[in-house]
Amino acid sequence: MAVNNASTPSLEQLRRCHFGVDLGAARTRVYVKGAGLVVDQPSVAAVNTRTGALIAVGEFAEKMTGRTPDYIRVVRPVSGGTVVDIEMAQRMLHHLLGDKIRRTLRRKPVLRAAACTPHDADPLAQRATIETLVGLGARRVELVDTLIAAAVGCGLPVEQPEATMIMVCGAAATQLAVLSLGSIVTADRVPVGGEAIDHAIVQHLRLRHELTLPSQSVRPLQLALSGNGLTPHGPASTEIHGLDVATGLARSVQVDTAAVRDAIQTPLTAVVDGIGNVLRDCPPDLVADLADRGIMMVGGSALLPGFDQMLRHATGMPVHIAERPDVCAALGVGAMLEGRIEPLALDPVGD
Repeated sequence: MAVNNASTPSLEQLRRCHFGVDLGAARTRVYVKGAGLVVDQPSVAAVNTRTGALIAVGEFAEKMTGRTPDYIRVVRPVSGGTVVDIEMAQRMLHHLLGDKIRRTLRRKPVLRAAACTPHDADPLAQRATIETLVGLGARRVELVDTLIAAAVGCGLPVEQPEATMIMVCGAAATQLAVLSLGSIVTADRVPVGGEAIDHAIVQHLRLRHELTLPSQSVRPLQLALSGNGLTPHGPASTEIHGLDVATGLARSVQVDTAAVRDAIQTPLTAVVDGIGNVLRDCPPDLVADLADRGIMMVGGSALLPGFDQMLRHATGMPVHIAERPDVCAALGVGAMLEGRIEPLALDPVGD
């Protein structure tokens, strides 16, 4: 019988876990105690709809997107940090882990797992995550807030009595929080992430240039904006290859990067508004801390060229990007599993 725990786990409970999972809408990462980060792959699976057989997972499945015959379906079992297809998520994780790691984990008498969940995850979303890991053989599952895990993973002093602000830039959403004394003081979730920015760029190219992009081309477009992509100091234009909407034939166009910046302004403004909401709900003493320390950006979408500069300009606060922003949450869970985080002792004082 599988046992689980949906409440906030203690560091002692996490130290007893054998592996940790960060199931994201874009990528899945698995940290195994003593072995480190063993899986970092896209959260994608390809299925033969005639037989139900799993054909590919991870990077190979992602490359198949938009290129498969009718009987092969490419699916994403995780959306917005929530498992939407438990069976497919289990099968995907099973294959991503591989035989060797699964054999190692099966040797544990009582296999314990930790999993990252979004800050505002409802009980149904938490249950879906738990059942996914139970299907892999976990007898107990501890749920860790993604915001806490990411803050630990990028080295923020979360256990100290000083404010730190974390911004997790995900594919489907952006999570923001102010942390102090190992807890979340105030938090907000903006339903805008890297996918919304991708969509805005795709719509702009379709309406302005009558060009459609292959599914794999949006990220290269963002990279083409270069290091100052979201600022006026970037390149004036860039060449984009796609398909003509009317004829379906290949065509190249010179795209004005200033127009691209305007196109993605709406989703980015929503993120800035979210920062304002968090700061308004924050005690004044902690806001004073943040004026010096600023915001730490983590998550894959934190790497959008010039995003940090835009936020710096909009908020007037220092903005930093973590050293490895895309894997911070998984590394944070790993640090907790390995016992590298010392809890702050708040013992009662004698009268």
